[in-house]
Amino acid sequence: MKSLDYIPTKKIARAGNLVTTGLKLGGNYLKYYGEKALKVDGSRERLDKENAKDIYNSLKTLKGSALKVAQMLSMEKNLLPRAYVDQFSLAQFSVPPLSWPLVKKMIRKYLGANPELVFDTFAAQSNNAASIGQVHQATKDGKKLAVKIQYPGVADSISSDLSIVKPIALRMFNLKGKDTDKYFKEVENKLLEETDYQLELKQSQWIADQCKGIPYLRFPAYYPEYSSEKILTMDWMEGLHISEYLLAQQQDQEMNHRLGQTLWDFYMFQIHHLKKVHADPHPGNFLIDESYNLVALDFGCVKVIPDDFYNPYFELADLKIEDNPLRFQEILYELEILKTDDTAEEVVYFTELFGRLIKVLTLPFTQKEFDFADAVFWGEINSLSETLSSDQRLREMNGNRGSKHFIYINRTFFGLYTLLNDLKAKVNTEAFRKYC
Repeated sequence: MKSLDYIPTKKIARAGNLVTTGLKLGGNYLKYYGEKALKVDGSRERLDKENAKDIYNSLKTLKGSALKVAQMLSMEKNLLPRAYVDQFSLAQFSVPPLSWPLVKKMIRKYLGANPELVFDTFAAQSNNAASIGQVHQATKDGKKLAVKIQYPGVADSISSDLSIVKPIALRMFNLKGKDTDKYFKEVENKLLEETDYQLELKQSQWIADQCKGIPYLRFPAYYPEYSSEKILTMDWMEGLHISEYLLAQQQDQEMNHRLGQTLWDFYMFQIHHLKKVHADPHPGNFLIDESYNLVALDFGCVKVIPDDFYNPYFELADLKIEDNPLRFQEILYELEILKTDDTAEEVVYFTELFGRLIKVLTLPFTQKEFDFADAVFWGEINSLSETLSSDQRLREMNGNRGSKHFIYINRTFFGLYTLLNDLKAKVNTEAFRKYC
């Protein structure tokens, strides 16, 4: 894969890249309409594949938040056509790396000397190039290290990227009105945090220390002396990414259950005890080592859960909605699902819709043991996703509903549930409490 010597950081340059992509998409649609007129089989699927490929090829040269948003969307498997999910999921693994001269320049700038002087050995070729940074293998004093280097200009381009993406997102998620700014500000703040490697260093060390009592869970050690705001150095951890592990020919389902339990305990301990959570449960952020331990990586995106959101949100898990309709409606106002200026029709519609959503999302919490391979459960999730994406009444109403905290909390739960489903894991939902 060809390396990059330059990443556009100015809004005009980045927007120009997307304009060029827009012209390609226009050509794809002209081809599609021609095939549709001739009733050519599979024309819609080919359109999705060609559009997804062109959009991804544009984003991967921009890197930064534009590519990060694609990666986030790849986790929303029920929101986008399959072709987009398949292409955007490459954002974790298949991205052109920085050129070696640019890597050396970054090391000199942020660690004070060329890589061969800072480390005993340093691989010129990156092992993993993703949305915000790329990882190189190095050694120092007999230790094998992973050195994560942030792409230049990423932090500076976040605001302009989001301003470019905003009109598309408003249409995609049916958002309207002045309140939409709070959602974009939440995303912007989290993306900015992900570009602060000194913050990630502190978060990584703190969560690793807090979670050290959970069995079969491992973390790399981090090295502040070889880190900075744009460089992060940690132990090199051996293992397979979860997606790679799942592609292996032979799997031990009992070990998959154990891995799932570890994953569940890790997340529930963070959410209910630490009130801070690793909010990026992407398969690329976890390894499985040869002893079937779960290795947690990349703590750039950590969501703090304030009490005024945590308390009503998790009260819903215990609340019997049918028996407590007034309390349920009070919680909907607390969580900003319902608004004081809603019409009677909107109150009824969103109360029913969110009641259904809560029943599905909190189902694992209502059982001591839960099987995430349950086809009925996933059928309900898929049906609900279909309603959210295609219900005409929802399209006609103001779709920006809920506290800003829903963005990363829902992302965390959907990502976690998807990983547990991929593992076909059965978990004891209460087991995490013994670590609190």
